[in-house]
Amino acid sequence: MSLNDSLQQQKAALLTALAEEARERLGEMLSELRSADIAEILEEILEEDDDLPLAVGLLERLPLERRANVLGYLPGEEQVEITAAMSDETLLTLLEEMGSDERADLFNLLGEDRREALLRLMASQEREDLKRLASYVEGTAGAIMTSDYVAIPNGMTVSQAMMRVRQTAPDAETVYQLYIIDSDGRLAGTLSLRQLIVARPRAKVDDIMIKDVISIEVDEEQEEVARVVARYDLLALPVLDADERLVGIVTHDDAMDVAESEATEDFHKGMSIGALEDGVSRVPLWSLYRKRVTWLVLLVFANLFSGAGIAYFEETIAAQVALVFFLPLLIGSGGNAGAQAATLMVRGMATGDVGVKDWSKLLGRELLVAGSLGLTMALAVAPIGVMRGGEAVAMVVAMSMVIIVLFGSLLGMCLPFLLDRLGWDPATASAPLVTTLIDASGVLIYFSIATAILSGS
Repeated sequence: MSLNDSLQQQKAALLTALAEEARERLGEMLSELRSADIAEILEEILEEDDDLPLAVGLLERLPLERRANVLGYLPGEEQVEITAAMSDETLLTLLEEMGSDERADLFNLLGEDRREALLRLMASQEREDLKRLASYVEGTAGAIMTSDYVAIPNGMTVSQAMMRVRQTAPDAETVYQLYIIDSDGRLAGTLSLRQLIVARPRAKVDDIMIKDVISIEVDEEQEEVARVVARYDLLALPVLDADERLVGIVTHDDAMDVAESEATEDFHKGMSIGALEDGVSRVPLWSLYRKRVTWLVLLVFANLFSGAGIAYFEETIAAQVALVFFLPLLIGSGGNAGAQAATLMVRGMATGDVGVKDWSKLLGRELLVAGSLGLTMALAVAPIGVMRGGEAVAMVVAMSMVIIVLFGSLLGMCLPFLLDRLGWDPATASAPLVTTLIDASGVLIYFSIATAILSGS
């Protein structure tokens, strides 16, 4: 049975128990379900059944801590919809149970009046912490970090540090990585919980901590955060402000969420689709149309250059009609080769594997690879050229194949670097954009070679 089928059965069982007011059976089923699965069921109730009271009623059957956890798994739009049905006091209680990063995300989604009402009800320390986390620019390390971490003042002994861990662990996002700070809140070092457990009770944390700490600045882009976490295989990454004070950490799971989000965004850009606010199955039809139409219309006009090129070589085409047979094959091959090269470069730049400094080295490699690809494809298509139009046409097709594939590959490789130098996202060097450019240039290359060779034959 698939996961989706299982969730459908669980949803049906929950709704039946809720309708029959079988509280004990409902409680047992909810306790057996994971928070992420309950959130998915609630999301389906809101989207497909459009039953807000039912979703709220089901959520209210959960213990407070579990309720906050489930709420954190819901997409932003559904969070706002559910919390709109709650009083300020109820919502505040839930916010206090949520992780600091999830709390700030939800807070930013609320209307200004609701935010002000909640801030007035909060204790001063919680209010300042929430306002600080909510103030960071979206897409930066500050916007995805949490302030729920275990900080140990330097100078403590191991036994004192263990006591500090016990006191702060219940509210911490993770206790497996501990951070040593000085009297000004600056990050002095880090150590793992295992290091602390096996150390001598009277030893100083300053003597056993790791001083060379990998960290990141609070205004660094979230994509870089995910890259650093993945590169060094970190459980959590400390985030520092301009004065090198520890202000939060980004945990491994949050970094992987960012990596997935960024990969999805790049994938959409790679096919000339604007960033979607939600999953493709949930985004409104108008939004889906709007995100796709702009580039498609622009590429329609770009393809007019291909038509203009064909019209310019009408005489050559009329003299050798067999040339038309090979046109889709040639420009399609060039477009495919260019799209491959562009994809390799965009992904390499996204992962940090390649940079602008590597351009000349990569150019030489691409020349060799693309040249070899072009020759191989030319040898494959040449016999067809002989059968369709004779040796002269076969020569034209073979030469065009080598040059178009070589040109397409080099264009696909260079375009991401050019866009990066201009300050644009390299992912914009999408397959549709590359293939459209190669279509127009491929027509000119093909018929120019044909005119030069066949006009004298």
